[in-house]
Amino acid sequence: MIIHQWIPAAHRGDAVGDNARVMRDLLRSWGHQSDIFALSIDDDLAGDVRPWQDADARQGDITIFHFAIPSPMTRAFGTLPGARVLHYHNVTPAHFFAPYDAGICRMAAEGRRELATLAGRTDLALGVSEYNRQELEALGFDRTGVLPIVVDTARLTGAPPVPALESLLQDGLANILFVGRVAPNKRIEDHIRLAEQYKRYVDVYYRFIFVGNYNAVPGYYATVRALIAEYEMLPERFWFTGPVPDRELAAYYRHAHAYVSLSEHEGFCVPLVEAMAMDVPILAFDAAAVPETLGGAGVTFAPKDLELAAEWLGALVYDDPLRQQVIAGQRRRLAAFSRAALGPRLKSLLAAVA
Repeated sequence: MIIHQWIPAAHRGDAVGDNARVMRDLLRSWGHQSDIFALSIDDDLAGDVRPWQDADARQGDITIFHFAIPSPMTRAFGTLPGARVLHYHNVTPAHFFAPYDAGICRMAAEGRRELATLAGRTDLALGVSEYNRQELEALGFDRTGVLPIVVDTARLTGAPPVPALESLLQDGLANILFVGRVAPNKRIEDHIRLAEQYKRYVDVYYRFIFVGNYNAVPGYYATVRALIAEYEMLPERFWFTGPVPDRELAAYYRHAHAYVSLSEHEGFCVPLVEAMAMDVPILAFDAAAVPETLGGAGVTFAPKDLELAAEWLGALVYDDPLRQQVIAGQRRRLAAFSRAALGPRLKSLLAAVA
């Protein structure tokens, strides 16, 4: 059987593309012919992902379309002759961007409009979480399911050391890590407010590290930096690294004392799985798909009481018995996202539309 996948953009390190490559390898291992087609492809992936304009892109007996942004793929997907499987990774609601970037706000709104046009034109619509599946159902998709993201954690757990960076990270400060875009839905400003509470009530020896693109929404990043200045906090205690290669990302995880998520909208949140794989205890605001991904692991809290969160953060950093208990729970949860767990689910879902 020919089972192809469509992704709007192929970037190394991007959760959607990384997941598609893992799925392709699984499909090939089961004897299927399978390729990934993308509108734009990074140079280093040119031999691994094929251009969407290729005629073979429309020849799948089953085509899996990974939806995360608006693109010309949406309309074309609805006209394919073979079985159509939508894999919905979520689109951040436009209202998060409205105060900072009108262009991104419009793109997010268009993404949600495009998604709705596929209701009634797919054979199966899958969310990467139950949270996403419920969104699909609310939009009118009548045959839905859940297929979580397969996260390639081996690229981190097996990464070589980075001595120069790791030396900097071992200077006696507690490293509080966040991985992802600096974007309004992530509520990075709440990390700064958490740092103020942590400094005031727990410990002054801290460093908050943000690994990921901080130029995606420049106005929002400027607001975050302004808040650091407003609180008169030491700017060197807040690292904004930008995107980094896997070996550096692994070093940040290895030397993190805790991982913090204060996001208010996530369709899955891949870094939570990465943190679990790297034995970093997690403190997370209980919102959107975050509690579902954690599945009882880590420490979650709601409402967003940052004074209480600072106390929990201090406990995760300094209370070793608690820290080890949390890590043990995260190791148990991690098994739910292995290829061994998700492979059979993918196989059964595809069999239903074959």
